[in-house]
Amino acid sequence: MVTAKITDSTVKVWDEEAAEEVHSEKYYGKLMEKGQLELSFSEALHLFERGEIELEDESGEALTREEIFQRFCDIDDEFDQKYTVYSDLRERGYIVKSGFKFGSHFRVYPRGVNPYAEGDKRDRQHTKYLVHSVPENHTMSFQEMSRGARLAQNVRATMLWGVVDTENDVTYYEVERSTL
Repeated sequence: MVTAKITDSTVKVWDEEAAEEVHSEKYYGKLMEKGQLELSFSEALHLFERGEIELEDESGEALTREEIFQRFCDIDDEFDQKYTVYSDLRERGYIVKSGFKFGSHFRVYPRGVNPYAEGDKRDRQHTKYLVHSVPENHTMSFQEMSRGARLAQNVRATMLWGVVDTENDVTYYEVERSTL
């Protein structure tokens, strides 16, 4: 069993061999220079729920699912809805990474691809979707929707809004740019 530690606002797998296994076989997290694996909160909770990792606090005490969830929600006000979308996408078989640099919560790769493949950029797999999670009562401006669609178009991806309802079901809405 792989053990990860939650420290302040990060989750890390310190064992280099375990970090490599989780990263290269399941495409979770980001390998750091010293061999440790840094996981997002969504990745960490998803792996925990699947029985792939144990999560400990700074003192080495094992945490329950409720403790983990509350801790992540205390740090990130949007964690509940983001995790619901993340988990839904992962359970559908997609590879989900941070979409922060693209102005969304997630970037999503098709099933079965290696997002870390080496070689010419033109030959590698690209992000299929940019996904931003919102609660069902969320309102946004047309400019915000347009910005998302344009950013997605710039990276040859489709913009999806993952709307989380009160029952924690997710409905995806595609937003695309149209030029007339």
